[in-house]
Amino acid sequence: MSSSFRVPPVTPSDEVDLVALFQAIGQQKRLIVIVAAAVTLLATAYAFLATPEYQVSSVLRPAAINELDALNRSEVYQLPPGAALIKVGASLESYETRLGFFRANQALFEEFVRPGRTLEQSFEEFNRNSISLSLPDPNKADLLSSYIRLELNYRQGIDGVAILNGFINYAIAAERDQIAADMNGIVKNRLNELEGKLNAARASYEADKKTRIAMLHETDNLRRVQLQDEIKALRTQLRTLRADRMAQLSESISIAQSLGIQKPTTPTSLGEERGRASSGMRTEINNQQAPLYFMGFEALEAERAALRKRTSDDFTDARIAQIARELQLLNSNREVEVLSERKNEDVFLSGVQPLRAEEARLRSLNIDMSRLKLVTIDKQALEPLGPIKPKKAMVLLLGMILGLMLGLSIALVRYLFTAQRSNNMMDPRVTLGPKRDLPARVSSELQ
Repeated sequence: MSSSFRVPPVTPSDEVDLVALFQAIGQQKRLIVIVAAAVTLLATAYAFLATPEYQVSSVLRPAAINELDALNRSEVYQLPPGAALIKVGASLESYETRLGFFRANQALFEEFVRPGRTLEQSFEEFNRNSISLSLPDPNKADLLSSYIRLELNYRQGIDGVAILNGFINYAIAAERDQIAADMNGIVKNRLNELEGKLNAARASYEADKKTRIAMLHETDNLRRVQLQDEIKALRTQLRTLRADRMAQLSESISIAQSLGIQKPTTPTSLGEERGRASSGMRTEINNQQAPLYFMGFEALEAERAALRKRTSDDFTDARIAQIARELQLLNSNREVEVLSERKNEDVFLSGVQPLRAEEARLRSLNIDMSRLKLVTIDKQALEPLGPIKPKKAMVLLLGMILGLMLGLSIALVRYLFTAQRSNNMMDPRVTLGPKRDLPARVSSELQ
């Protein structure tokens, strides 16, 4: 009797048999070795045939405080050590500074010169990736943590040490020259400002002097007019008083003549003389001035004649002499003469002593900028002990690792590809019979 056993269809599984995988990779070890050797050989060729690249570095730190003391004590330009370091760092990073150094030292950059390139194009090749600069943090005030580090990468055949040290010295000298130019400009501007203030003080003094002289002349003229008006009025008054006196004298003469008073007398004497002829009571009033006609008409006529002959009444009032004296003094003002005859008028300027002292101090400044030390070169560039690229041991090791990984990857891909193809070729309906081992079949196919 014959019978058949139907088995369920075999479905492909996504799981990978690790044992079979390792067996398949082990069977392809020859391929892995060949690939790893080829990659290692390429890495070895690169390590020994590539142009060596070297690196030099230099470190700058802030200068000592006493190095900048002369500059800071000038009260013209304040430059703390940290600020000086930042200025030098900015100069080192400046494109213009680097191009200037490149132009001034073309002999050091012959390797960068190519036919058909301009000088700026050759410089751009050097400047693009050669020098790296690490600047200090401007927010940090600690001088110990402030530094500038410069690194220069260069190929074999280039004097990198001379380039880096020369560039640092060039940048420091350029910044020193800039500070000297800035300081000279500041001093010049301050001197011009002080000169302007002194000229303004001179102009103010001249204006004040002219105003003072004008005021003195005006005061003298006003006083002179006032005195002349006063003496004129006083003379008019004296003439009026003389005329009044003459009229009074004429009246008194008429009375004296009518009374028969020829000689000076008194009311008592006149009464006694009249009492001889008739009797009566005589009364004398005391403490009263006697009428003028008691002087007698002879004396009164004499006085009237003298008043008529008078040509000037000035001597009768002392004030006229005083006015004449004052008018005489007003003919010349000594203060005006002294003000006009001043020779060195700068001596009389007020409030300019601080300006003159500051001007003298600025003109006497003598700071030797060539000896100004902006930064301290903590580490100069020195000849490197060896190239930084290529690192032969690392290149060889990486070549071996990459070659091994590439070989394993190729073996793994081959195994997965073969296994997939075998699954696609397998019939899903099988009959009972001798079993076939799938891993062995895959291995045979890989072989």
